[in-house]
Amino acid sequence: MEKPEPARSCLLALRHLVLSFDPQIREDWQYKMPFYKLGRKRLCYLWEEKKTGTPYLGIVDGYLLDHPLLRAEKRSRMKILLINPTEDLPLETIHEILAQARANLRIQ
Repeated sequence: MEKPEPARSCLLALRHLVLSFDPQIREDWQYKMPFYKLGRKRLCYLWEEKKTGTPYLGIVDGYLLDHPLLRAEKRSRMKILLINPTEDLPLETIHEILAQARANLRIQ
């Protein structure tokens, strides 16, 4: 990821966190961005807002999740969790969201 600091370090830490969340999660590049899959199903992806450069964790079927920090904005299917790159990662929140997203993948 060729991003400026501190966004680069934040995205790398998020990548490590997602990959270590479940041993079955695999990284795959689609649409020029890293997606994380369980089996063949896309779970989440990492990116940053165009205007502000703020990193975020995107949840593929986020519309199925009900978490107060997830934002849909103009997205119909995805929801995002904005991450402040100058603060510690909200580990508990990220784990909660990933657990909900993983549970939804297995239900479908």
